[in-house]
Amino acid sequence: MISVVLAEDMHMVRGALVALLDIETDIEIVAEVDSGNDILPTVFAHRPDVAVIDIDLPGMDGLTAAAEVHEKLPSCRTLILTSLGQPGNLRRALEAQVSGFLLKDAPPSKLSDAIRRIYAGERVIDPELALDAWSARENPLTARETEVLRLAAEGAEAGDIAGRLFLSVGTVRNYLTTIVIKLGARNRVDALRIAREQGWL
Repeated sequence: MISVVLAEDMHMVRGALVALLDIETDIEIVAEVDSGNDILPTVFAHRPDVAVIDIDLPGMDGLTAAAEVHEKLPSCRTLILTSLGQPGNLRRALEAQVSGFLLKDAPPSKLSDAIRRIYAGERVIDPELALDAWSARENPLTARETEVLRLAAEGAEAGDIAGRLFLSVGTVRNYLTTIVIKLGARNRVDALRIAREQGWL
């Protein structure tokens, strides 16, 4: 029996996934969570074979959580299940050492098949998405610039960002100007759009 922890914040989607996997005689969902912050404690408590994780979760995002699972409990393999199919997300997922990356609009049979293959030690990635990621533009932003832009995306002003990152307001403004230039954007809002579309946030 393959034990699975499921992390999905949308109740209807999570219910559908549970119903889908309950049909399978060799897969058992041992726990469900709706926040990224609950993934690691739940994985430690249940020690599942596979964690199926949505990227866009409240609290810690799914990719950060997947990287922590890989680092702290490598026996648990991770499958990212998402509607965000941007190449940048796949690159981030591969950097986080995930075992699989599957889009939510894939046929239902693909999910159970992916779980079995990941459990067997394979890596499962949508081939079209892998091809897109191969030819996609590299993220030109540094880790710090990405962090500044992520906070700006949450609606934080320069002063708030400066306080949270222990920087001066002038330094934050310089980062934001550099980000706009690097992305070839018209302004900060356009830079956010570009970064989101590429899956860099």
